[in-house]
Amino acid sequence: MISPLAGQVVSAVERILLTLWVGSLWVVGFIVAPVLFAELDDRALAGSLAGVLFTLTGYLGLACGGVLLLLNGLQYRGINWRLIVIACMLLVVVVGQFVVTPMVAELRVQGLTDTPRFGQLHGIASVLFLLTSVLGLALVAARQPDYRALQD
Repeated sequence: MISPLAGQVVSAVERILLTLWVGSLWVVGFIVAPVLFAELDDRALAGSLAGVLFTLTGYLGLACGGVLLLLNGLQYRGINWRLIVIACMLLVVVVGQFVVTPMVAELRVQGLTDTPRFGQLHGIASVLFLLTSVLGLALVAARQPDYRALQD
């Protein structure tokens, strides 16, 4: 059984990590990146800056998501819906960060940003980002578990 104080600490850490991760997704993806493209005349520069921010958000997600999985494992003995959602979010981040993003970056280096392949990959990256953002929003909106009530 987890002690009441430990449960409160774990719950607070979980809320902070979730807020940091999901907040960064929404701020970067739905506020900062659109502003960069709207305000900068150089679309290549806007794209490069947005790419750096998305990369930072991806690594932040990997760190926060990893800790969230560990915290979930400390509190539950089996699979639960929060574990599944966090694991899905992490999987999507890994695919985006280590599969799609390097392919987009390579096309950018080659100057092939106006090609159909670049558009396809950018679209895939956008869908993955949106999926992570929506899953994260579901976690934020859901009722937090009461860890004080958990028993062995």
